[in-house]
Amino acid sequence: MVKLKVLDAVRLKSPESDCAYVPSQQSAFDYRVVPDLSSGQYEALLSRGWRKQGYSIFRPVCRQCRRCVSLRVDVGRFRPTKSQRRNLRKNEGVQLIVQPPTISEEHLKLFDRYHADMTERRGWRENSTSVPEYYESFLAGEWDFAREYLYFYEDRLIAVGIVDETANSQTSVYFYHDPDWRTAGLGTYSILKEIEQAQLHGRSWVYLGYWISECQSMEYKANFGPHEVLLDYCNDDEEPEWIVIEGR
Repeated sequence: MVKLKVLDAVRLKSPESDCAYVPSQQSAFDYRVVPDLSSGQYEALLSRGWRKQGYSIFRPVCRQCRRCVSLRVDVGRFRPTKSQRRNLRKNEGVQLIVQPPTISEEHLKLFDRYHADMTERRGWRENSTSVPEYYESFLAGEWDFAREYLYFYEDRLIAVGIVDETANSQTSVYFYHDPDWRTAGLGTYSILKEIEQAQLHGRSWVYLGYWISECQSMEYKANFGPHEVLLDYCNDDEEPEWIVIEGR
């Protein structure tokens, strides 16, 4: 059972709105504000399908759709595919720095360029950011497990991954990159590097967030195997059930 040291300060359900991933559906989320969350408590919540943003954790409670499923990679059993090994070789000149999250003009410009590109190519909602908005999404909260993965090529920041690292798990919170590097497959590369870090630190799971099988922006997540998907979103006092998928 998950026993939150400080119970939810606020818990609410968001109004329904058009889903960003399945246009024919309406989405809604269950939000819990948890200003004090230990690493162990966070791991337990991750295993029950919760995600974190700022001081809040959330998961979908869509009325007529159950397409969003939580997906996690089995770190101990993971083996890269041929194409993933090619990706690592292709990007071997990229340098990685792991550190507590920061914010800079370089971060904001890269974030905005990435989202402008995704809006143009994939029809994403427009989403530029500001210092307060970026802080609220990725830096708010005194979380000792929060990290950012900075990817550089010849001293140029080309990608940023927001990652939470607990004793036994990691979770990819968000990732964005320079559109000029689109053909380099940095999304795949970032997950491979996160799995590598998890292996180095003896962690069991890398959570990749929600996966929708028919969503083009999410289909890459199923390429990391073996992985598991969460059967259902259970309560804090219930044990989660994960199903093993051997991968592609």
